[in-house]
Amino acid sequence: MKNFQSKNPATGAEINSYEPHSSNEVRKRVALADKAQKEWAGQTFERRGGIITSVAAELRRDKEELARVMVIEMGKPVTQARAEIEKCAATCDYYAAETPKLLASENISSDAAKSFICFQPIGVILGIMPWNFPFFQVFRAAVPALMAGNAFLLKHASNVTGCSLAIEEVFRRGGLPVGLFSALLIDGQRARRLIANPVIRGVTLTGSTSAGRAVASAAGRAIKKTVLELGGSDASVVLADADLEMAAQICAKARLINSGQSCIAAKRFIVERPVLDEFMQHFLKAMSKKMGDPLDDLTEIGPLARLDLREELHGQVQRSVVAGARLVLGGQIDDAAPGAFYPPTILAGVKPGIAAFDEETFGPAAAVIEAKDAEEAVELANRSSYGLGASVFTRDLARGERIAATQLQAGCCFVNDFVRSDPRFPFGGVKDSGYGRELSYFGLREFVNVKTVWVKG
Repeated sequence: MKNFQSKNPATGAEINSYEPHSSNEVRKRVALADKAQKEWAGQTFERRGGIITSVAAELRRDKEELARVMVIEMGKPVTQARAEIEKCAATCDYYAAETPKLLASENISSDAAKSFICFQPIGVILGIMPWNFPFFQVFRAAVPALMAGNAFLLKHASNVTGCSLAIEEVFRRGGLPVGLFSALLIDGQRARRLIANPVIRGVTLTGSTSAGRAVASAAGRAIKKTVLELGGSDASVVLADADLEMAAQICAKARLINSGQSCIAAKRFIVERPVLDEFMQHFLKAMSKKMGDPLDDLTEIGPLARLDLREELHGQVQRSVVAGARLVLGGQIDDAAPGAFYPPTILAGVKPGIAAFDEETFGPAAAVIEAKDAEEAVELANRSSYGLGASVFTRDLARGERIAATQLQAGCCFVNDFVRSDPRFPFGGVKDSGYGRELSYFGLREFVNVKTVWVKG
């Protein structure tokens, strides 16, 4: 088995090399998770919450060190890395406080002496996680699973193995019993085979649509519950009555956050024809950000996580131009410069059938699309195989709410703001963006046995 390599995407320098776990080590960790989960399931919510609160304290105590691990391994700007660690801690706080209420038994009126619904853990959950939010993606899946009484095995992206091991250490220092959270250093093929192991009772994956299909197929054969949070090509609809300067600034932030490497980053900007030129003026200014050292607090855009990812994005931009899109900003690589940097890029005149419209673009490349009116704008927003997030910009809040609630085909829809996750709200998509939900009580109840109890008098 080849070692996992971690490289600094800002410099190209190798950080570390990690030896994959042997089959014996994986079996040991799976067995330990099974044993620990059976004991953990008997603990009260208050006991579990106390430990998860301690994990939050560990995150905050070591925020600078953990943020640096993130930056060095995948290039996230350090200010965003610190915010990600804080978001993980806030998620711990939320579930530690709210789980006793969210998983409380529910009495049901019936002709029984007593009847109720209760929620019990199902066992060991396998989490297959990506590199782009290497801490939060894990915490938003693992913390509710743990608070519900499950154990969690993490198969992380190989280029952020250092993050994976750091997360395991945070849980250990927070007092989580040994075995309840364990990082498995295995590749995707071994992870898919592991799904068939009878100890594994559920699988949660955040990743590409192709990875989702492979995992869902393996889990289906083994009759295992899955939650899939997959790709996205989020649309931002800008109506003619919008505050265009504000919309352009928010749209640029939505495209450039995490250097554009987010499944819920806005990627397609659909603007009504009468205001397109004015919007473009504001948008061009808002997108004109400088790239820089991700460890510098002033840096807003760091490198992409790997050189192959940069080449893939650049190929999409080039194919879009060949197909008729117009390059307005960026779109050029400085081959002499080190690292995997890609400049903020705007493609105008994008239409269906062009790569920037049809495909998920993972990086700071924005596709601007003209719509003759609001009806066509919504239709273009929905003309995608994806359905993760969407936003609409308008001064008419009632109209914006109606479009968000009833017309846009996505799991998360925002009015006059960019799409983001919050532990209080369910997160997930429709169509090729996956199924199931993370966060909120919906995410908490994904990996529990919703049990009916009937007591006859």
